[in-house]
Amino acid sequence: MTPPKAAPRSETDLHRSGVTMDETSKRIIELLQTDGRKPFVSIAAEVGLSEGAVRQRVQRLLDAGMMQIVAVTDPIMVGFSRQAMIGIKVQGDASPVAAALCQIPQVDYVVTTAGSFDLLAEVVCEGDAELLDVLMTQIRVIPGVSHTETFVYLKLNKQHYDWGTR
Repeated sequence: MTPPKAAPRSETDLHRSGVTMDETSKRIIELLQTDGRKPFVSIAAEVGLSEGAVRQRVQRLLDAGMMQIVAVTDPIMVGFSRQAMIGIKVQGDASPVAAALCQIPQVDYVVTTAGSFDLLAEVVCEGDAELLDVLMTQIRVIPGVSHTETFVYLKLNKQHYDWGTR
Protein backbone atom coordinates (compact mmCIF):
# COMPACT_ATOMS: atom_id res chain seq x y z
CA MET A 1 0.00 0.00 0.00
CA THR A 2 1.37 3.33 -0.97
CA PRO A 3 1.50 6.12 1.49
CA PRO A 4 -0.26 9.37 0.61
CA LYS A 5 1.72 11.71 -1.59
CA ALA A 6 1.81 15.47 -1.80
CA ALA A 7 1.09 17.08 -5.14
CA PRO A 8 4.14 16.88 -7.41
CA ARG A 9 6.21 20.04 -7.54
CA SER A 10 8.15 21.44 -10.46
CA GLU A 11 11.91 21.94 -10.35
CA THR A 12 11.27 25.68 -10.30
CA ASP A 13 9.04 25.37 -7.22
CA LEU A 14 11.72 23.33 -5.45
CA HIS A 15 14.43 25.84 -6.39
CA ARG A 16 12.33 28.75 -5.05
CA SER A 17 11.69 26.87 -1.81
CA GLY A 18 15.42 26.73 -1.09
CA VAL A 19 15.34 22.95 -0.76
CA THR A 20 18.42 21.15 -1.99
CA MET A 21 18.80 17.42 -2.28
CA ASP A 22 22.43 17.19 -1.24
CA GLU A 23 24.04 14.19 0.46
CA THR A 24 23.15 15.53 3.92
CA SER A 25 19.46 15.86 3.04
CA LYS A 26 19.50 12.37 1.54
CA ARG A 27 21.06 10.98 4.72
CA ILE A 28 18.46 12.73 6.90
CA ILE A 29 15.71 11.20 4.76
CA GLU A 30 17.33 7.74 4.97
CA LEU A 31 17.44 7.97 8.77
CA LEU A 32 13.78 9.01 8.91
CA GLN A 33 12.83 6.22 6.49
CA THR A 34 14.38 3.76 8.93
CA ASP A 35 12.68 5.36 11.96
CA GLY A 36 10.24 8.23 11.40
CA ARG A 37 10.34 9.03 15.13
CA LYS A 38 14.12 9.28 15.37
CA PRO A 39 14.99 12.34 17.50
CA PHE A 40 16.53 15.28 15.66
CA VAL A 41 19.39 15.31 18.15
CA SER A 42 20.33 11.74 17.09
CA ILE A 43 20.05 12.62 13.41
CA ALA A 44 22.20 15.71 14.00
CA ALA A 45 24.95 13.59 15.55
CA GLU A 46 24.94 11.24 12.55
CA VAL A 47 24.99 13.94 9.85
CA GLY A 48 27.25 16.50 11.53
CA LEU A 49 24.74 19.33 11.88
CA SER A 50 23.14 21.00 14.88
CA GLU A 51 19.74 19.81 16.06
CA GLY A 52 18.23 23.14 14.93
CA ALA A 53 19.73 22.81 11.44
CA VAL A 54 18.29 19.29 11.10
CA ARG A 55 14.89 20.52 12.31
CA GLN A 56 14.95 23.32 9.70
CA ARG A 57 16.00 20.98 6.88
CA VAL A 58 13.29 18.47 7.75
CA GLN A 59 10.68 21.23 7.84
CA ARG A 60 11.81 22.56 4.44
CA LEU A 61 11.65 19.04 2.97
CA LEU A 62 8.13 18.62 4.36
CA ASP A 63 6.98 22.07 3.22
CA ALA A 64 8.34 21.48 -0.30
CA GLY A 65 6.45 18.19 -0.56
CA MET A 66 9.68 16.22 -1.06
CA MET A 67 8.81 13.90 1.81
CA GLN A 68 6.13 13.06 4.34
CA ILE A 69 6.43 11.38 7.69
CA VAL A 70 3.55 8.91 8.01
CA ALA A 71 2.64 5.67 9.72
CA VAL A 72 2.43 2.84 7.17
CA THR A 73 0.16 -0.04 8.13
CA ASP A 74 0.09 -3.61 6.94
CA PRO A 75 -3.36 -3.88 5.32
CA ILE A 76 -3.80 -7.55 6.24
CA MET A 77 -2.95 -6.90 9.89
CA VAL A 78 -5.60 -4.17 10.11
CA GLY A 79 -8.39 -6.18 8.44
CA PHE A 80 -7.99 -5.53 4.71
CA SER A 81 -7.30 -8.94 3.22
CA ARG A 82 -7.87 -8.12 -0.46
CA GLN A 83 -5.64 -5.84 -2.50
CA ALA A 84 -5.71 -5.48 -6.25
CA MET A 85 -4.38 -3.34 -9.07
CA ILE A 86 -7.01 -2.40 -11.63
CA GLY A 87 -5.97 -1.48 -15.15
CA ILE A 88 -8.46 0.92 -16.72
CA LYS A 89 -8.94 1.83 -20.38
CA VAL A 90 -10.69 5.14 -21.00
CA GLN A 91 -12.48 6.66 -23.97
CA GLY A 92 -11.49 10.30 -24.28
CA ASP A 93 -9.66 12.31 -21.63
CA ALA A 94 -8.46 10.18 -18.70
CA SER A 95 -8.25 13.14 -16.28
CA PRO A 96 -11.92 13.16 -15.20
CA VAL A 97 -11.81 9.39 -14.67
CA ALA A 98 -8.62 9.74 -12.60
CA ALA A 99 -10.28 12.46 -10.51
CA ALA A 100 -13.34 10.25 -9.92
CA LEU A 101 -11.13 7.30 -8.90
CA CYS A 102 -9.35 9.52 -6.37
CA GLN A 103 -12.69 10.07 -4.61
CA ILE A 104 -13.27 6.34 -3.94
CA PRO A 105 -12.18 5.55 -0.36
CA GLN A 106 -10.89 2.05 -1.20
CA VAL A 107 -8.61 3.41 -3.94
CA ASP A 108 -5.25 4.35 -2.47
CA TYR A 109 -3.16 4.89 -5.61
CA VAL A 110 -4.02 6.26 -9.04
CA VAL A 111 -1.53 6.79 -11.86
CA THR A 112 -1.94 7.84 -15.48
CA THR A 113 0.08 5.52 -17.71
CA ALA A 114 1.20 4.87 -21.25
CA GLY A 115 0.73 1.39 -22.66
CA SER A 116 -2.11 -1.11 -22.45
CA PHE A 117 -4.02 0.90 -19.84
CA ASP A 118 -4.69 4.61 -19.46
CA LEU A 119 -4.89 4.42 -15.68
CA LEU A 120 -3.87 2.07 -12.89
CA ALA A 121 -5.70 2.13 -9.58
CA GLU A 122 -4.71 0.18 -6.48
CA VAL A 123 -7.58 -0.83 -4.22
CA VAL A 124 -7.50 -2.13 -0.67
CA CYS A 125 -10.63 -3.92 0.54
CA GLU A 126 -11.80 -6.06 3.44
CA GLY A 127 -12.47 -8.98 1.11
CA ASP A 128 -13.59 -10.18 -2.31
CA ALA A 129 -17.19 -9.01 -1.84
CA GLU A 130 -16.06 -5.44 -1.23
CA LEU A 131 -13.64 -5.58 -4.17
CA LEU A 132 -16.46 -6.77 -6.44
CA ASP A 133 -18.76 -4.02 -5.17
CA VAL A 134 -16.14 -1.28 -5.69
CA LEU A 135 -15.36 -2.57 -9.17
CA MET A 136 -18.98 -2.94 -10.32
CA THR A 137 -20.73 -0.03 -8.60
CA GLN A 138 -18.01 2.61 -8.33
CA ILE A 139 -15.31 2.10 -10.98
CA ARG A 140 -17.00 0.59 -14.02
CA VAL A 141 -19.84 3.13 -13.85
CA ILE A 142 -17.55 6.16 -14.16
CA PRO A 143 -18.29 7.93 -17.46
CA GLY A 144 -15.47 7.25 -19.92
CA VAL A 145 -14.39 3.89 -18.48
CA SER A 146 -14.46 1.43 -21.38
CA HIS A 147 -12.59 -1.58 -19.97
CA THR A 148 -11.07 -2.80 -16.71
CA GLU A 149 -8.76 -5.64 -15.86
CA THR A 150 -8.23 -6.62 -12.24
CA PHE A 151 -4.96 -8.04 -10.94
CA VAL A 152 -5.59 -9.56 -7.50
CA TYR A 153 -2.57 -9.57 -5.21
CA LEU A 154 -1.69 -13.08 -4.02
CA LYS A 155 1.55 -12.22 -2.23
CA LEU A 156 3.45 -9.01 -1.61
CA ASN A 157 7.06 -9.81 -2.49
CA LYS A 158 8.62 -6.39 -2.07
CA GLN A 159 7.52 -2.96 -0.92
CA HIS A 160 9.79 -0.12 0.07
CA TYR A 161 9.70 3.64 0.42
CA ASP A 162 13.37 4.61 0.14
CA TRP A 163 13.29 6.31 -3.26
CA GLY A 164 15.72 9.08 -4.00
CA THR A 165 18.31 8.33 -1.35
CA ARG A 166 20.42 5.67 -3.02
